[in-house]
Amino acid sequence: QVQVVESGGGLVQPGGSLRLSCAASGIIFSIYTMEWYRQAPGKQRELVARISSSGSTDYLESVKGRFTISRDNAKRTMYLQMNSLKVEDTAVYYCRTIYARVSYWGQGTQVAVSS
Repeated sequence: QVQVVESGGGLVQPGGSLRLSCAASGIIFSIYTMEWYRQAPGKQRELVARISSSGSTDYLESVKGRFTISRDNAKRTMYLQMNSLKVEDTAVYYCRTIYARVSYWGQGTQVAVSS
């Protein structure tokens, strides 16, 4: 059974940092692309960052230079280091992987950026 579980969200002031984690089980983690999405209230879910099995990365333009996606295959965990957070980064953050053509999503972790 494939499962992905996010953690690490919270409330932070503008300019602050958070690190999100996504722990995966039920797959050979190292060979799958992993993704972070977010959904703000009243908005569509959007892709924030992606990391391939080889470690290549892609980012949403608005987070480039502030967010860093990484993975630890030994721990079967993906991370999103978020620095210089802005109010507009407030959202529920989800991780996703695709296994056997099926998308698997976590339950999400809330990130709130507010003074």
